[in-house]
Formats: sequence, C-alpha cells, structure tokens
Amino acid sequence: MSPLKDYARKRRFDRTPEPPGKIAARSKHRFVIQKHRASALHYDFRLEADGVLKSWAVPKGPSLNPADKRLAMEVEDHPVEYGTFEGVIPEGEYGGGTVMLWDNGTYEADVDDVGKALRAGELRFSLDGKKLHGSWVLVRTGGRKWLLMKRTDAAASKTVDITTEKPRSVTTRRLLAGIARDGGGNVAKAATGDP
Repeated sequence: MSPLKDYARKRRFDRTPEPPGKIAARSKHRFVIQKHRASALHYDFRLEADGVLKSWAVPKGPSLNPADKRLAMEVEDHPVEYGTFEGVIPEGEYGGGTVMLWDNGTYEADVDDVGKALRAGELRFSLDGKKLHGSWVLVRTGGRKWLLMKRTDAAASKTVDITTEKPRSVTTRRLLAGIARDGGGNVAKAATGDP
C-alpha cells in the first residue's frame, strides 16, 4: 500500500489547493511545522522520512520547556511537496481552514534509519529551523498518541512561549488572518489562532 493512499483518499484535489504529491526518491531530512486553524487550532509537525512527510497534529504547539510533554497525534503521511504549502483549504473539505508555514528547516536524527525508529516508537533528533533549534524527542505512548518534548540544551527555555513570541509565517510574515484574507478564507475564524 502506498504511504500516501490515506492522504489522497481524504482529499478532492479539484477543490483544494493542496498538492497531490508523490513519494520522493530520497529523503533530505527536512522538517516543517504548519500552524493550522481548522475546526480547532493546532500545529502540524512533519519530518521527512521514507520519501514522505511523517506527520503529527500537536494541539498546543511545540514548547521550548523540557518539562512540557506536548500531545502529538499521528496523522496520515503527507507528500514532501506539502512542506511548502501555505494557504486556505476550502470549508467543507478535509482539514478546511487556514494553513501557515510556521517553521521549517532541517533535522538530524540520532539514528541512521528514521523510519525504523518511528516504527519502534521513539525518535531523538535535533532541529535546525528558523524558530526551533536543538534536541527533541518523539515518543509513542500508545496507538496514534505520541509526546513531543524538548530536550535540555542551550535552545531550551522555561520562560519563552515560542508560539506567542513568533506567531508569523516564516515565508510571508503574515498572521493567520492575513493568509485567510489573501486566500478568500474565513478571516474571523483564522484570527482566533493569532495572538
């Protein structure tokens, strides 16, 4: 079964601007975080591995505080091309709402085979993004439920709320409301995800 089968099954590409995508020939260890105001605000955390973007929905977003254990719900794999998507998914479509490219960059895993580590339920890695840096860990706690945690290092902070301090898109500098306005989306709904 194609790792993108669930992704394609949930979308109607004649009605949504999301890319259909394909499996990439070689993973380049990119990561992306998309702030997504759909039925509820969440952050989609994605790591490139096995030719796709392995994906988790993180309701509260990432935290720089190593004491915080952020719930990360595993969702369907996304195509690598999705890592540049910012815009409006029409209401009534799967994931309908406004999507912001909140952070991106590269990551370095502590193991050679990222896919194997994820299948085993734990991945330790370092991020080199525009907003997030340093060491992190993803740990499966059961089924689709994982925890995303910052590891203690120079990039950790107990006082900085990175989602509030840096709320804008890394590519367009817009807030969610601006993305919705420019894309014909629900500006009032999107604005509830802005600080």
